[in-house]
Amino acid sequence: MAVTDHDTVAALAEAGAACVASGLALIPGIEITAIENGGDLHVLGYFIDQASVPLASFLETQRRSRIERVKETAHRLVSLGMPIDVAPLLADASRDDGRSIGRPQIARALIAAGYALDTNDAFERWLGRGRPAFVPRSGATAEEVIATIHEARGLASLAHPGLARVDARIMELCDAGLDALEAYHPDHDPEARERYLQMARAHGLLVTGGSDYHGDPAHGLSPGAVTLPAAEWERLSAWRPRS
Repeated sequence: MAVTDHDTVAALAEAGAACVASGLALIPGIEITAIENGGDLHVLGYFIDQASVPLASFLETQRRSRIERVKETAHRLVSLGMPIDVAPLLADASRDDGRSIGRPQIARALIAAGYALDTNDAFERWLGRGRPAFVPRSGATAEEVIATIHEARGLASLAHPGLARVDARIMELCDAGLDALEAYHPDHDPEARERYLQMARAHGLLVTGGSDYHGDPAHGLSPGAVTLPAAEWERLSAWRPRS
């Protein structure tokens, strides 16, 4: 099992202990947010060295950016007549355990304050791209994120490309060292899955997959809802970092 939280490895120690207790092997991972034309582009990192000093430094920068974005989003919500208490969120984000903060936590605060029905509603009406409280993110490019994952001895996979809508960029990302495509994803229908499987083969990429579980009932998913076929796992598990 892999745990790939956004811009943090804070959960890996606890996940590792739980896997040992359950007879599972943990693949240390992460999902890093890159910026593409003002929007988010997610790159998964698998088999990473979670103790990597360059990775820790990079993630600290990412977390500071997230905190500033949360503050600006809170200000926008106030101007919209929907004040929320972000102090607990900011306090959690300022702890030394490396936890991450972002729009999902704001969405839950909106739900608690009665401004949204669930997280999907919060994003669709207020927090999503183009919505009144949306704050554009600043940060690293996809190429920089791929390099950071490689520096941490990890494998870089483009997350849910069917949602990212960056097919035209995949060749450029391959040139930057992209290792894999996430073909198996809950939001990929059979046609999309086959398209990315074919694209992976054409570009000599590995294939990854997962449930994209967020711990949120609104997503309607659970760990293991989408898995990687055994043959693809065998190819993936044979991967070795670049020397």
